[in-house]
Amino acid sequence: MTPDNNQVLPVDPKGLPVIDDYQVKKSALIFRAINHKLRQDIILLIHEKEKIEVTQIYSSLRIEQCVASQHLAVLRNNKLVYTERKGKYIYYSINYSRLQLINDFIKNLVAG
Repeated sequence: MTPDNNQVLPVDPKGLPVIDDYQVKKSALIFRAINHKLRQDIILLIHEKEKIEVTQIYSSLRIEQCVASQHLAVLRNNKLVYTERKGKYIYYSINYSRLQLINDFIKNLVAG
């Protein structure tokens, strides 16, 4: 079996596609990060305010500060939000380009 040069996936010596388990696990974490109701609410709130400080997030959503911080950490670790420190305050904004890449990927995945 001769490998096709147009293949997206790498192939093993037998010509079988090889899927990178590490990349699959990383992708699953990103999907898990955005597939959570509270994190979706946080993303929507940040979007509405354009830039928002953590105190405003937890008071607006009526959640504990530690809960907001944990969920923001997940969003930060998956590069879904940007942070900007001003003195003792940390402001959050949306990483729209990353969300667009994820959205485009999902559309292609579902359509295919």
